[in-house]
Amino acid sequence: MKKAIVLGATGGTGAAITEELIKRGIPTIAFGRSRQKLEQFRSRLGNPEHLTIAVGDAFQPDSIALAAEDADVMFHCASVPYHEMVSKLIPLGASVMEAADQLSLRVVVIDGIYPYGKRQMDRVTEEHPKQPHTKKGKTRLAYEKMLFDRKWSRAKVLIARLPDYYGPTANEASYLGSTLESIAAGKMAFFIGNMRVPREFIYLPDAAHMITELAGRDDAYGQNWNIPGAGLISGKEIVRIARQASNSSKPVFPLGRIGLSLLGMSIPVMKEIVEMLYLTEEPLILSGDKYERLIGPIKATRFEEGITLTISTLQRKNASF
Repeated sequence: MKKAIVLGATGGTGAAITEELIKRGIPTIAFGRSRQKLEQFRSRLGNPEHLTIAVGDAFQPDSIALAAEDADVMFHCASVPYHEMVSKLIPLGASVMEAADQLSLRVVVIDGIYPYGKRQMDRVTEEHPKQPHTKKGKTRLAYEKMLFDRKWSRAKVLIARLPDYYGPTANEASYLGSTLESIAAGKMAFFIGNMRVPREFIYLPDAAHMITELAGRDDAYGQNWNIPGAGLISGKEIVRIARQASNSSKPVFPLGRIGLSLLGMSIPVMKEIVEMLYLTEEPLILSGDKYERLIGPIKATRFEEGITLTISTLQRKNASF
């Protein structure tokens, strides 16, 4: 990898991947819509010489192509609002692929586990049937088919699939991100789903490390890759660790179907989460066998360490404002 461009560089996964690239000394272009956010992000990283910023619209292929002209790998971390996924996800992806095809780039797409549908394996491999039963899952499967369409004859693409994530750069796009932000700030918090059922979460710096390893391997393209977390943990245990790290005792309330539906009357994104609650009741657990066999060891920070680091980083960030 000679030079990378990260689309959506100030978002949760984009920021983590950008930080990993900079740590490795790889010249990187941080691409986003807001110059202010990009400049603040670059400043937070210490204004590294090998990080440049580019302001543009990811829905416009020419805007991406202009910024990415001298890159050889594109990380697609740009996202759409959760409640606009069905209408905007595929047009966004097609714009990215059109730009990549123009420039003959390798494209690393960060995606989730929705296309698998309900779990049919104890540990879900990349060969798990894709039988989504939700509209978001069906949209994500159509998205995958678009990304791997043969009409993109010059671009090469891989999809890295993550479970729900947490970390210092996570935000409201992550189920757990907003929960930890509230706890770090000493505020009342909500936890989406059943707090007693152990689920899989990945620490974003771990994900960024493994995704960057994939991106540098030419033989990794043309495939899906599962990027697993550090095991299973319940919401109750997450909250215990986070409260201890933040010295907070404010309540954390679980949100189920009724609570999300009521909140959805004023906050559209909450209503959209309801159909995905099955993943909090019958968790889908990713297998990392393929990654370990073909790439290397799974990087898995212990939850106690990862959650504590996340809380301390968020508190420092809050204190600087």
